[in-house]
Amino acid sequence: MSVNELFTKYTRVWIPDSDDVWKAAEITRDYKEGEATLHLQLEDGTPLQYPVAPPSSPLPYLRNPDILVGENDLTALSYLHEPAVLHNLRVRFLESNHIYTYCGIVLVAINPYEQLHIYGEEVINAYSGRNMGDMDPHIFAVAEEAYKQMARDQRNQSIIVSGESGAGKTVSAKYAMRFFATVGGSASDANVEDKVLASSPIMEAIGNAKTTRNDNSSRFGKYIEIGFSRNFHIIGANMRTYLLEKSRVVFQAEDERNYHIFYQLCASSSLPEFKDLALSSAEDFTYTSLGENIFIEGVNDADDLKKTREAFTLLGIKDISQISVFKVLSSILHLGNVEISADRGGESCHVSSDDVALQHFCRLLGVERQQMEHWLCHRKLATAAETYVKNMSSQQASNARDALAKHIYARMFDWIVHNINKALQHSSKQHSFIGVLDIYGFETFEINSFEQFCINYANEKLQQQFNSHVFKLEQEEYMKEQIPWTLIDFSDNQPCIDLIEARLGILDLLDEECRVPKGTDENWTQKLYQKHLSSDHFQKPRMSNTSFIIIHFADQVEYQCHGFLEKNRDTVYEEQINILKASQFQLVADLFQDKDDVPVAKSSRINIRAAKSVPKVPNKEHRKTVGHQFRSSLHLLMDTLNGTTPHYVRCIKPNDLKEAFSFDSRRAVQQLRACGVLETIRISAAGYPSRWTYPEFFSRYRVLMKNSDSTTEKKEACKNLLESLVKEPDMFQFGKTKIFFRAGQVAYLEKLRTDRFRSACIKIQKTVRGWLQRVRYRKVRKAVLLLQRYGRGYLARRYAEFLRLTRAALICQKQYRMVKQRREFLRTRQAVVTIQAYTRGMYTRRIYWEFLLHHKALVIQKNVRGWLQRKKFQRARAAAVVIQCGFRRLHAKRQLKQLKADARSAQGLKKLNAGMENKIVQLQRKMDDKSKEYRCQNEQLQTVNSGLGQEVDRLQKELEVVKSKSSDGEQLTSLQEELQKLREQLQEAHALSRSREEEHSTEKHSLEQRVKELEAENSLLKSEKEDMHQRILQHSKSSKEEVSVGASLQQELDEERHRYQNLVKEFSRLEQRYDNLKEEMTLNKFQPGHMRNPSNQSESDSNYASVSTSEVGDTEDAAQLVEDLGVQEAALDLGLFLKLQKRVRELELERTRLQKDLDRVEDLGRTKGLEPKSPPPQMDPSDLAYNNLKMVDLDSENQKLKKELNQLRQIVAEEAQSNVDRDQDQDQDKDQEKDRYSVLLSQLKSRSEELEARKEEVLLLRTQLLSSTQVEESSSDPEDRQEALQAYHRVCESKKLLEAQLQNQARVHRDELEALHTQIELLKDDIEKKQELLNYTASLPPGARLEYSVQLELTRLTNDNLDLKELLEKLEKNERKLKKQLRIYMKKVQELEAAAVGLSGRSRPELSRQVTVQRKEKDFEGMLEYDKEDEGLLVKMLVTDMSPDSASQGVPCLPGYVLFMCLRHADYVNDDQKVESLLTSTINAIKKVLKKNHEDFEMTSFWLANTSRLLHCLKQYSGEEAFMTQNSPKQNEHCLKNFDLAEYRQVLSDLSIQIYQQLVRVAEGSIQPMIVSAMLESESIPSLAGVKPMGYRNRSSSLDTDVERPSSYTLQALIRQLSQFHSTMRDHGLDPEVIGQLVRQLFHCINAVTLNNLLLRKDVCSWSAGMQLRYNTSQLEEWLRANSLYHSKAAAMLDPIIQAAQLLQVKKKTSQDADAICCLCSALTTQQIVKILNLYTPLNEFEERVTVSFIRDIQSRLQERNDPPQLLLDTKFTFPVLFPYTPSALSLETLHIPESLGIHLLVRV
Repeated sequence: MSVNELFTKYTRVWIPDSDDVWKAAEITRDYKEGEATLHLQLEDGTPLQYPVAPPSSPLPYLRNPDILVGENDLTALSYLHEPAVLHNLRVRFLESNHIYTYCGIVLVAINPYEQLHIYGEEVINAYSGRNMGDMDPHIFAVAEEAYKQMARDQRNQSIIVSGESGAGKTVSAKYAMRFFATVGGSASDANVEDKVLASSPIMEAIGNAKTTRNDNSSRFGKYIEIGFSRNFHIIGANMRTYLLEKSRVVFQAEDERNYHIFYQLCASSSLPEFKDLALSSAEDFTYTSLGENIFIEGVNDADDLKKTREAFTLLGIKDISQISVFKVLSSILHLGNVEISADRGGESCHVSSDDVALQHFCRLLGVERQQMEHWLCHRKLATAAETYVKNMSSQQASNARDALAKHIYARMFDWIVHNINKALQHSSKQHSFIGVLDIYGFETFEINSFEQFCINYANEKLQQQFNSHVFKLEQEEYMKEQIPWTLIDFSDNQPCIDLIEARLGILDLLDEECRVPKGTDENWTQKLYQKHLSSDHFQKPRMSNTSFIIIHFADQVEYQCHGFLEKNRDTVYEEQINILKASQFQLVADLFQDKDDVPVAKSSRINIRAAKSVPKVPNKEHRKTVGHQFRSSLHLLMDTLNGTTPHYVRCIKPNDLKEAFSFDSRRAVQQLRACGVLETIRISAAGYPSRWTYPEFFSRYRVLMKNSDSTTEKKEACKNLLESLVKEPDMFQFGKTKIFFRAGQVAYLEKLRTDRFRSACIKIQKTVRGWLQRVRYRKVRKAVLLLQRYGRGYLARRYAEFLRLTRAALICQKQYRMVKQRREFLRTRQAVVTIQAYTRGMYTRRIYWEFLLHHKALVIQKNVRGWLQRKKFQRARAAAVVIQCGFRRLHAKRQLKQLKADARSAQGLKKLNAGMENKIVQLQRKMDDKSKEYRCQNEQLQTVNSGLGQEVDRLQKELEVVKSKSSDGEQLTSLQEELQKLREQLQEAHALSRSREEEHSTEKHSLEQRVKELEAENSLLKSEKEDMHQRILQHSKSSKEEVSVGASLQQELDEERHRYQNLVKEFSRLEQRYDNLKEEMTLNKFQPGHMRNPSNQSESDSNYASVSTSEVGDTEDAAQLVEDLGVQEAALDLGLFLKLQKRVRELELERTRLQKDLDRVEDLGRTKGLEPKSPPPQMDPSDLAYNNLKMVDLDSENQKLKKELNQLRQIVAEEAQSNVDRDQDQDQDKDQEKDRYSVLLSQLKSRSEELEARKEEVLLLRTQLLSSTQVEESSSDPEDRQEALQAYHRVCESKKLLEAQLQNQARVHRDELEALHTQIELLKDDIEKKQELLNYTASLPPGARLEYSVQLELTRLTNDNLDLKELLEKLEKNERKLKKQLRIYMKKVQELEAAAVGLSGRSRPELSRQVTVQRKEKDFEGMLEYDKEDEGLLVKMLVTDMSPDSASQGVPCLPGYVLFMCLRHADYVNDDQKVESLLTSTINAIKKVLKKNHEDFEMTSFWLANTSRLLHCLKQYSGEEAFMTQNSPKQNEHCLKNFDLAEYRQVLSDLSIQIYQQLVRVAEGSIQPMIVSAMLESESIPSLAGVKPMGYRNRSSSLDTDVERPSSYTLQALIRQLSQFHSTMRDHGLDPEVIGQLVRQLFHCINAVTLNNLLLRKDVCSWSAGMQLRYNTSQLEEWLRANSLYHSKAAAMLDPIIQAAQLLQVKKKTSQDADAICCLCSALTTQQIVKILNLYTPLNEFEERVTVSFIRDIQSRLQERNDPPQLLLDTKFTFPVLFPYTPSALSLETLHIPESLGIHLLVRV
């Protein structure tokens, strides 16, 4: 392109400026080639004529388009030159606060002088695994690139961090090492990465100091090699140091400090362990007070010393060694305070004998004071023949003292570095390493000495290596794309390097002059002039003969020769070193021990004055000069760097004032020139710096294509477009995947694109403006016509209005006069009417009051007369009643006398007994029948007894025959003894059974008392329920506070659960590490312990026991009642049932006792029949008839009571059923309740009538007996009177007994009657309450009525359920306990029987097994039996070899159900070892399967579902009340009977948490590579995203081409993956709550990764990217709705990225926009909002950038927020998982195991 095409109007350029280096301007007139001036206009509007003279004043640099300003990579700029680079860095640093920028392969880092929150672990995770260029520039991106290339290319890497002092080199190197420590953490427990990081505070303390440019300037260079194993874990490190600035120990410039360690020791001098150091303030020591400022703002030296000591400890340096180090360092401070006084002649000097500083120095180093005092002021000169001791002047002695201090510090520094390396070494072999070089940058000061010379020499070598590497990368890129290229010319600084290090170069001449005995700096300078003045890189200053100039690659530097020789020699007198070698402290002696020296004993002393021996040859180490050592180490460093792949970080210091985010362009340009950034730009500009892929170029510049080209293939269309637009073929090249452009071509294409858009805009504007003018003309013409029409109409209307007004005036006058007259008439008329009305009213009221008084008088008279008549009538009636009462009492007395007389007469008794004769005859007949039956039973019993006697005789005879025939009598004896033992055991068992019966009876009594107490408590609770209801209503007003408290409690619960699950995760990690370390060892089985139920413990205490039949019967009746009537009906009738049951048992006992009395009476009758004098036989039948009658009576009463009990059960059941349905039909319920009450009342009446009849019968029987006894007394002989009296006494006793029984029965009936009355009253109260509620409900509106009724029903049902649950649980507990005991007792009885049978013959050893088989013939009870030997095979089939596909044929979670059914059978047979072994084997097998398939989502999900189901089954069938609320009655029967597996439930819960965490890891690992591409990069809405040049983004060296994986993922691929996860978990039967929690976790990962990448990538922060992101999030929300997961808190996880997308789309200009943004972005922190606004980049020229003032406005508005300082989200955060208890509705007996599984070793039980 020609100059005329480039320098046209509106083109922006850069012109030089003395203050800002470069200033922006705009061309105001087209420039023609050859013109002498260029017409410009500055940004402030000032016109300028810029002179143009190509040789001396060339055309100014062109500016890049605004769309390219602020790019991440400087090489993406179209125009690559110094002003473009400087402006881009300035915009990124000041406006966007970005401190990192790429420049090709170089990372430019600008020191912000402010702590930024961009180095956290979440940022490391965001950059880990990403290609360089995918994210915004960062030091972590460079570190990740080095780590990835090391792993991929199997080649060592280096990161070279350079820059001048204060630019941030040390911090950058520190963060790079932190990245490696986090990403490549050690695989063992050695914590090598912590030790590597711990070396930083130590090296900063002993190697960093405050300078005028930096408060923490590194005064040495270091190269840290971080070693990695084959698995790329850190195994060790090694550090090499270069050119420590020793002169700082003895001298500091103004406002500078010595090394930090000295000030740290002085600040901590008050510590007890430092008392021996004799330290004080740093101002008291010469070496620390030369800079006159001992403090650094914001730095606490005492705290820094604590960190230093902690680092020493972490690196394994003991406290004793630390104190020794501090002693040596403190001795240096005391050495600087030693005063050397000159003698009179000035040729000699001395040290005072009482110098305290020297005493402390010698004490701390353990050397002799006299020797040190002598050799500080003297030196030894050795010749071939003699050795002389020469005095030194005070200046020479001071120099020697300072040299000694520097030498001590240097040796101490080397010792510390050596021990750090020793601590960081590892025994295993290093596979590869990454080196981090933190070295000084190019330096130039007003006075440059030997240190600056060495520093700049090192930078010359590094720049040469850098240039060659950049050139090599450029060539590799061109060769890969297969484009023709020519050799790029770059400035090689090899001549400058040869000037310094070649033969007879500057260093060689310096070493040669140092070897000359009397060499001086001036002589060396003259030799330099003579040798190198002809060199292009060497110059002599005009005004000086003691300095020289070297032209370096960055700048020319003038070096002052003074001190070069002394610093190069680094002279330390041998005598002083020998004194230190003889120190009594081993550390001090080792510091100065040469490698070839033999260690000297501590007791030896150096005899310095014995100098006649041959002088010792100086050590080779001492002969080496500093320049020679530095050159050797530098060559070694360059060899190391050349053997690695380098990565470059160039640190820039933005200003010298250390102000935060302040940019000094002049200082920045100096450093850019010095650090090689501009050289990189020049090399890139010499080739093809701009590179576009074909799709990106097509998408960006398709507007420049013709319609025919846009339909062809993209690559061909791009070629056609470029050939038509760019006429010079050398300006671009077509590669395989990219198009390469020369510098400026992209800007030219952008200009053409902008012109095309501008022309299109002009055409649009022209058309629109013409249309607007035409519309305006039509509107004006229409308006004129309209105005004319309205004007004429207005005049006509005005004339018409005048006529109307005239006529209206006449009408108004007429009407006014009429109204006036009418008003006067009406006023007069109204006054007259008013007067008449008041007069008539007055007269009427008077008449009314007269009538009223007359009426009141009549009422009073009427009431008084009525009262008088009533009083008279009451007196007469009372007199009549008294008369009647007296007469009736007299008549009643007469009747009473008559009745008493009749009662005494015999005729009365006959009348009474007339009806009893028939009954007595009937009773006698019944007695005869019973006696016959009794005699028959006696005869049968005698027949049986005789048969049994004959059988016994026969057996005795056979026994005698056996005894006679048997030869072995001992065996029979042993059998008899054994039989006797068995009988004794049986008796003991019976005794124990009786004791158990007594215990059960007492326990039953206590339970009955407890039931009564619970009933009382229940009534009390019901009364309190109403109070609580009122309180709840009162507290309902504060529901919001309670909700907040509940939320806080829930949050605390989640945090606690999260901490617990983190512990579980840590446990699993430790367990995993343990397994990895001991893979060859077998897994130890888990032995968590085992518990038994209390019932089992009691059972195990006794060998034999029995069961109370009454208790069992009661329990079985109760169980039958529950089964017949249901749970609720049986619970309601529990109290009445217990009372009646107790009464039945008492009657049974009474019947038994009476039967015994009857037997006793019969025996007595027999004995009396044998006596000679017996009473008449008529008495025995009467007694027998009486007793039989009594027994029959009791039997009939017992039957009636049982019938009544059943009737009452049915009635109460109907009552319960009616209570359930009462709300459906109120009227019908009332009728039913009335019917029930009538039934209950009729039953009570019948019972009372029956009781009265029984009483009458008893009285009649008593009278009959008395009459019979009287007759017998009158007819009997006197001698039989005694027997008659005895019979009478027996009758009296029986009478008393009968009366007591009747009284008890009457008492029982009264109690029952009271209970029924109480129940009736309660029911009546209930009905009244219901009626009130019904009335109140009817008065409510329909909506409130429904709500109130629902609330009442919920309250009632809740209370009823609680009461019924308590009763049901008590019944179930009692039932389980009794059945369990019965089962145990039956089992023991069977064992005894089997043992007894085994004594006679052992032909049936499997009797108990046969009994079990007989029980198995029943229905399937949901248990599976297996042999103990088959346990391993069972676990292998159910766990190890089980796959999700094979288990999919049955119900979900089939292995979990099968395992639990096996556990049930082991519990059923009471085999604790089997339970423990099966559970332990199952848990270990699941862990092995998960470890083997640790990356298989399907297998992990499958076993999470089965483990959680097994856990739920253990809870559901545990028998605990809390887990049985939703069970069916059949499921409650399947509960575990013998074992409490709560501890195993905890183990399974922990295992479930571990499996869930593994499932999260697998799922996140699957979707994490897809998130960024699917959410941010894929074009879900085609042709919406814009394209910008990205420089080296996705550079070839960063791409991992060996791994086969898709280059990009779409949103649909991500959704398909989520759907696959969801369907897999659902098919496996995982709980929906757990699925929702996992989906929530995955959506958190999607949100965190997406938002973190958005915050770290400038290329996706645009309006179109926001539109794409919002569309993608809406698709994810649709997926949640489609899978019924929207309410699982997963949608809330997307709020931050939704708000970020909206933030990219909203307007960002006015204050209203700022308010809207603050309200909108509630889920984003202030830092995130500001970061997105800073990253926002327009993709077209028509979009506006976000201004800095708008961002500041946002920051000020958001200051009230208490947001955390964290910028990025934690992608590895895991929400605490909660496994809600979800019982299975599946009944175990209905479970079917498919035959395809092949589990044939299980037997259904």
